[in-house]
Amino acid sequence: MRRLPTPPDWLTHPLRGVRALRGPVPWAAVVRGALGVGPVVAVGVASGRMSFGMLAGLGAMFAHINDRPATRATRAVRIGLPALAGAAGLLTGAWLGTLGLGIWIALALAPVGLVSGAISAIGPVCSSAGVQLMVLAVVGAGMPLPVSPPGRAGLLLIGAAWVIAMAALLPRVIPARQSAPSGEREAVAAVYDALAGLMTAVGSDGGQAARRRLTAAYDAAYEALYAHRLPLHRPDGEERRLRDRLAVAGALSEGVLTLLWENEPVPDRIARTPAQLARSVRTGLPPGRLPAPVPDTAGNVAMHRAVLLAARVFDGEPAPPVGAVVPGHRQRLRRALGPAGREYAARVALCVGVSTALAQRLPGAHWYWLPATAAFLVKPDMGPLVSRALSRALGTAVGVAVFGALATLLAPGAVWPVVVAAVCSALIPVSVRHFALQTAVLTPLLLALVHLGGDTDPGFTRLTDTLLACGVVLAAGALPGLGGPRAQVSVRLSLAVRATRDHLDRVLTAEAPYATRLRLRREAYRALADARRAVEVASAEHPPFGRDLAAWAPVVFALEEIVDAATACGVRLDQGAPQPEPALAARLRAALSDLADAVAARRPPTDLVLPAGAAVGDCATLADVTAGLHRVRDLAPG
Repeated sequence: MRRLPTPPDWLTHPLRGVRALRGPVPWAAVVRGALGVGPVVAVGVASGRMSFGMLAGLGAMFAHINDRPATRATRAVRIGLPALAGAAGLLTGAWLGTLGLGIWIALALAPVGLVSGAISAIGPVCSSAGVQLMVLAVVGAGMPLPVSPPGRAGLLLIGAAWVIAMAALLPRVIPARQSAPSGEREAVAAVYDALAGLMTAVGSDGGQAARRRLTAAYDAAYEALYAHRLPLHRPDGEERRLRDRLAVAGALSEGVLTLLWENEPVPDRIARTPAQLARSVRTGLPPGRLPAPVPDTAGNVAMHRAVLLAARVFDGEPAPPVGAVVPGHRQRLRRALGPAGREYAARVALCVGVSTALAQRLPGAHWYWLPATAAFLVKPDMGPLVSRALSRALGTAVGVAVFGALATLLAPGAVWPVVVAAVCSALIPVSVRHFALQTAVLTPLLLALVHLGGDTDPGFTRLTDTLLACGVVLAAGALPGLGGPRAQVSVRLSLAVRATRDHLDRVLTAEAPYATRLRLRREAYRALADARRAVEVASAEHPPFGRDLAAWAPVVFALEEIVDAATACGVRLDQGAPQPEPALAARLRAALSDLADAVAARRPPTDLVLPAGAAVGDCATLADVTAGLHRVRDLAPG
């Protein structure tokens, strides 16, 4: 039985995370971090308005957390949208804080958790926006500050705007020694690099792994060129050229995927073609003569045509229009209101509500740490639940110990918390490589900020609050129907099966527009990548959190092979292969619909009615589709 790769050790075992820390240091991001939180906090301290500096520093801290590798056009949205959500959370929390303490504040914060969880299901940027909305609503309700609610929100946005402005201005003030390709160009070039790797791996055991790397490169390129754009954004000439070249890569990938289905090795001379195109994208120079295969098979014909198209487009001719695979407003709304959004929203609301009610019964005036920690910890995109709970506890213990030692050894005053905030903010870009390290860096930073805001507790009670939050989140994760690992796998896998069905349906439709077929193929591969990640995370969980869900890994692999076969089928139909019988096409579509329903209902798809392997019509690749469906039915866990 073939399985997906097992998750890395640092996901399953937090103490084995050293290998996750390897790699080059992002010095540009480190410089931005050092110049981000520290200066805005120092300005507040120097002016005698420590609360102002604390709030602006909080906005800058969240901005640095969201300042991941991105293009210039997407960084403003990646940082700005969560900052706006955080400002709304502060305003909401300040208003809810007027309702009084006790059970009322817990009941009032639970609806905010529902909204936060639903928003987080839309995508990575909205996930950051959702967690900032929830965390800052808790902080706004629990942290007394001599600042009006609108002033709090404005100071938070000032801190985020400072980080955005600094990220835009620093490259101009301190230019690099050598010009590097822009983020958009590098993302498109990475697609061609992945195509070259896939062509080299055709006919070997590494073909499927190379195809997954191509999917990841495509996802990054489409996000860089199409997603997270400001309103009324108009692409310039370079961006239009890059979009054309990404469309050419789609035509090449269809040919390469057909070669992968044919399982015939590609000559080295032909496999070098994508590498030439990648070099042209990075340098802006012409790619030179592009070797094309002899058009003797379906895959070679598709590759031959794609290489000719690439030569014309790289020479300046516009590419055929291709729709971008980015979710629209309706699709985002469906994600938020769908099963994943509803279950995760209920989980966030429960964890925050219970944590708030528990915090109200503990001694101390500053109760916000416990529910805020639960809101951070409940996020499913930070690794397996048990792993992130252990990492959170370990990182908090280290951070509290460091801050407590500094508070004890250093003289009272406002200087050393500013230095701690500056040093920790500089370490944020490195700390994101592991959740425990990130927690160990953020804990002293947060304690320094709240220290300037008037909470001078050295932080030892924060460790108790963190341990209680870990217990609440672990208990919620063991409850059924609250967006746990099983729900994540069933929702992602069901969406992947439906995307596979839509792609196959378009392939089997006569005279289907090529752009539509390409878009649906990309959606299918992207949905399968999401499902594969959900299975990988679930396979790293410990009982009773769903480690047995690793049994779905072969099902994801079989679905990927179905999409490969459907892609090859579309190429053969384009080249004149007879259309399959309508009855067969209807049975295949019905089987995929039944499979999606079974996965969504979390029941074994053992009752699927599938066509026999011999009754595959005239398109030979449909035999692989049918065989893949039989494997899915047989491999799906009961």
